[in-house]
This record gives sequence, structure tokens and C-alpha cells, in this order.
Amino acid sequence: MSRIVVVGAGVGGLAAAVRLASAGHEVTVHERAAEVGGKLGRYERDGFLFDTGPSLLTLPQVFTDLGIDLDPEPLDPVVRHVFPDGSTLDSSSDPAVFTERIADAFGAAAAADWTRFWHRAERIWAASWRSVLQREVSPATLARLSWRVRDLAAIAPGRSLRALGRHYLRDRRLRMLLDRYATYTGTDPRRAPAALAAIPYAELAFGGWYLPGGLRVLASALVARCTALGVTIHTGSAVTAIRTAEGRVTGVELSSGAGVPADLVVSDVDAATLYRDLLPSPARLSGLADRSLAGFVLLLGVRGETPQLAHHTVFFPRYYDAEFDAVFGDPAHGRRARPPSDPAVFITRAHDPAVHPPGAEAWFVLVNAPRHGTGFGAVDWRRPGLASSYGEHILAVLARRGLDVRDRLAFMETRTPADLADATGAPGGAIYGTAGGLLRPANRGPVQGLYLVGGSAHPGGGLPMVTLSAKIVADRIGPAPVDGIGSAPTDGIGPALTDR
Repeated sequence: MSRIVVVGAGVGGLAAAVRLASAGHEVTVHERAAEVGGKLGRYERDGFLFDTGPSLLTLPQVFTDLGIDLDPEPLDPVVRHVFPDGSTLDSSSDPAVFTERIADAFGAAAAADWTRFWHRAERIWAASWRSVLQREVSPATLARLSWRVRDLAAIAPGRSLRALGRHYLRDRRLRMLLDRYATYTGTDPRRAPAALAAIPYAELAFGGWYLPGGLRVLASALVARCTALGVTIHTGSAVTAIRTAEGRVTGVELSSGAGVPADLVVSDVDAATLYRDLLPSPARLSGLADRSLAGFVLLLGVRGETPQLAHHTVFFPRYYDAEFDAVFGDPAHGRRARPPSDPAVFITRAHDPAVHPPGAEAWFVLVNAPRHGTGFGAVDWRRPGLASSYGEHILAVLARRGLDVRDRLAFMETRTPADLADATGAPGGAIYGTAGGLLRPANRGPVQGLYLVGGSAHPGGGLPMVTLSAKIVADRIGPAPVDGIGSAPTDGIGPALTDR
């Protein structure tokens, strides 16, 4: 049995704790915040309950062998898309139904284009699942993909998601829909790899799901599973250093000054923070892509009902590229990052009596935003008056798009990238750590016995990906020896997904 310390109780850290404890290890979790869950936050006010982090559960299969019972509900539509010309398209997890909806909304030619793209996305997903998402990835392992010619051709390294969309989709609205999936990994579709076409495939082939009571239920289920397995979780317990000796970890140091010995350490903190602040001497972090975009959030208590909204609804702007120019800045032309003036607006509104009073709705409103900071690609979100004025601006944007709720508000609260940085330790409030790419910080650290999970490490951000990072690390560590003999780790997830 190994003594394992997990640093951080986000979903990746908790999932790793569950897997490692299930494998017979002695596991202790230290979390700097007062509550577990990381970005999977929750806020309650006046009978309104908000998920303040992820709002859509995808690939529920990856949670099945953690021993937790989530009982998710399928969403139809997965997302309602409202375009600047007033047209609407409801996505569906049934490919035939979605193709029919595209034909009804945009015509038979657009539906045929989507079918061609869908076949390509299926190949990208299969190659990604087989060669990337379930295992450690490095330049060397990616180089070995060259021996799998079909996988390499499907993933199309060097091609952007935008270029892939233009190749297959003639309808501008379908290209806009595809571009949005790049933001699910925190990046710009004009620079995002074509491999990210796996994201819409995963979402639409395996469905979008909701957990009654809100997605925070996932964190509670993971904590309950940890408790049942004997995992000890300490909240309000910040790890300030990883202790090492002769090239391997020996434990961690807490903010109290106490030391905790460990044979292995699993880090669920941002990879850049780990390498820069927690290791004895700052280490060079390979595989670090650009920082992810951040998000500006409105939490709205809304009186009355809004029938034009689905559970998830996105309102697109007329000129989508202006949003990416604003969020990421344009150093080549001397343009700093700034809050986008006409962004896509994503609204989550659950028909769940557990999250709002009778006759009212709880809206989580998200727009992409620059990270918090003072650099060229960031915005100082603590500037007095910025959050409130930008919140009012977003309400006005919604009004121009036909959804004016300003006279129905019980309250409005804002959450900025600076707030997320304070709450979770995410540098600049970046939602996904590092922006989407095939190479992210590796799951093994620069010293022996140190491992990385979470959104800033491979395979990336989002609930299913951070859960897969925990599986990759737990499989690498393996089970605790029984009488000195270990057994091979099992995989109860892959076949369920591959068989689809």
C-alpha cells in the first residue's frame, strides 16, 4: 500500500482519490478552499440555486466505474442555437433527428453537408479515443501515431477547426455552431486543432445530460464515495510545497507549516502553478499551450417563465470573429484584450423545482471573456465599476436579440475571471487551464512519484476529460500490491464508449 497525497479536491482530484483508494492505496486529499469541487461551484440566494461552473454533463459513461450513482436525465435539445438572422436550430443526440432538424431549418444541402462532416467527426473521435484520450501523450507518443495512417489522417494535425468547418459546411450558421466547440476547450476556432471536432461528436453521439439538483451533485457523490473508501479529505488545508529528495517526492508541506509524508503525490492544481510555485526549484513546463479564455457570468433571479429558452440556449452575434479578437487580443496589430461588445451569450435555465422558487427561473448567463490580469492578453476585472457595467451591457445585448428580462429581475449578480481566480486558484480565472491542443502538460511530473490530473493536464478541461486524467494516472500508478504482487488495472469504460 502506498501513501498518496492528492493536492486539490476538484473533480479530477476526487476521481483520482476514488480510483486509487479502490486500488488499495491509502489516500489523503488536501484542498485549499473551504469546500470541495473546484470549479464545480454552487451559489444560493433567496431560494434560487446556481451551478457556477460546468453546466452540461457529457460522456456520463466515464463516471460509471467510479462506483457513484448519478442518475442523469437526457436533454433534448442538448443546446438550442439562436442565430443572428433569427433562425433557430435545436441539437439532438439522435443523428437522424438532428439531420432532419438541420434540413427543416437550413435546407437539404446543409443537412447533407452536416452528414459528411459527421462521418469525419466520427473518425476523429474514434482516433482520439483510441490513441489520445485514454493514455499519456507526449511528442514521442504522438510521433508513433504516424504508424497509424488512418488515425493521423483523421486527426489532421496542422489543420484548424475553422478550416475543417469551411471544408465541409457551406452554411455560415453551421460553421458558427462548429466554431463554438473550440471555446469548450478555451481556445479560438481559427487556431484550434481540427481534432476538436471530436467534441461535438461526443456531445451529440452520447448526449447532453442534467443532474437533478444541479451538477454540484457530482461533487457530493464523489465525496460520499471517497468517504466510503476511507479517503481522508482536509478542506481549508493549502499545500504550499511539494517535498522532494534525490529526484522523487517525499511528501507535501502545508500552509500551517506541517509536513505530510507521501510515497506519491497527485496534483489537481493548475500545472503552471505546480511547476512555478510548489516544486522546490521552478521546473520547465513542457506541453503548456496558450492559457484558456475565461468567462464572465451573470446569475439572474428571473420572475415568470421564458418559453423560448431550452435548458441550454446560445445566442450568436452577427460577427463571431470580433468576439475572439476581443477575448484573445491581437498583438500583431497592437490591440489589447477587452470584454467583447457583442459576444455569444450562453444561458442555462433548468426546469427543476429544486433550483428556483415557484413561478421563477434561475439563469446562469455566460459569455467568453479575457483572463484577469494586467498583461496584453488580459483585463483587470477588479477595475471599479467594470463588472456591474458589463453586466448591464450583456442584458442590453440580450434585449437587442429579442430577450429583454430587465423588468423581470429579482436580482443580478456577477462573477468575473478575477472571482474565479480567487475561488479556485486558476491563474487569471482561465476556465480550462491551457487552451485546447493535442499537447498539454503531461500526467507525470518532473520528479519521480509526482502525477498531474485536472483541466490543465492531459487530456484537457471539462468534466469527462478531467475524470479521464484521473483514470490515466490511476492506471499508471496501478493497484496496491497484495502480498508483494500487484494485479493489472482494469478498464470498465472504453468498451461502453467504443461500442457506440
